[in-house]
Amino acid sequence: MQELTRVRELRADAPAPDRARLTPGRQRLLAAARTDERPRAVWDQRRKVVVALVFVAVSAIAVATTVVVDGGGAERKVTPAVSPTTTGPHLEGMTAPELLERAATAVERQRLLVEPRETDSIVTEQYLEYPGVEDSVRERWVKFDEAAYNLGPATPADRREERRIVHDGPEDWQPLSHSPKQVYDFLATLPADGEGTLQALRERNAVPDAAGAGQAERDYAEIAPLLDADAQPMRGLASLYRALATVPGGTVVDHQVEYGYGERAVALSYPARLDTPNAPANATTEWLLDPETYRVVGHRSLVDGEVRSSVSVASRIVVHEEQEQQERKTD
Repeated sequence: MQELTRVRELRADAPAPDRARLTPGRQRLLAAARTDERPRAVWDQRRKVVVALVFVAVSAIAVATTVVVDGGGAERKVTPAVSPTTTGPHLEGMTAPELLERAATAVERQRLLVEPRETDSIVTEQYLEYPGVEDSVRERWVKFDEAAYNLGPATPADRREERRIVHDGPEDWQPLSHSPKQVYDFLATLPADGEGTLQALRERNAVPDAAGAGQAERDYAEIAPLLDADAQPMRGLASLYRALATVPGGTVVDHQVEYGYGERAVALSYPARLDTPNAPANATTEWLLDPETYRVVGHRSLVDGEVRSSVSVASRIVVHEEQEQQERKTD
């Protein structure tokens, strides 16, 4: 309250805004918002609830996400408070353990506004980048409590409005080892410290050990698939970061990198041989972290510093079962 009082004192001589002064700016803001709509998130007003996997502090992904709230179909934007191109940590000279501890501290203070229910689906819009191929987007549709997922067809990134969600059919689904709920529940049990988390991961041993792999390779192989899971409890993600901080070989790229729709990310690089033993010595894997939330927003493969493939998250939403049924009726 003292801060608010101080702000009022500092602004005491500022002219009061009136409707005439505010109208032009409001019109420009609305026009900009309409041009940046995410087509998948513009839902029929008859549907009940759409919720984005966003956090209390800032948005989970550094892109605009439309959220349609229950009761009347009102819309609002959830965006970063400031441009990610000018925010984030000072990266020069930072070590991987330092970055990961900073990231762990940041995410464990956040919480999801909503946690998926067993009957919900999680829809992730993925941005795909490959050299010599036009950038594209696709949707990954997965039931929270089912060990299977559906990948929609890739669509050129500048023609997203032509994309449609591919609904489930026996020939469309591809199997997973574990459902998102099983992964989510396991992450919720991880201890807060890195060594304890490593021990839990080794006991679980979800990823078969590669022939001749050392302990670092085995630990990395257990951690990596969980970093970009469809749903993560914040404390579980913090535990993964602290476990990854114990794995040697990580380096921090000394500047933010660009991905997806011109977004910026902090890049954490590891030798590709950690998870692919026969990878070339000059191949690396970069994990992309949002510079404000420190959530994983993608990963990419590089050879001699050149990007060979990149998969990032443009948006992620939770769809309730009754909403999905209504959509099928209207298709």
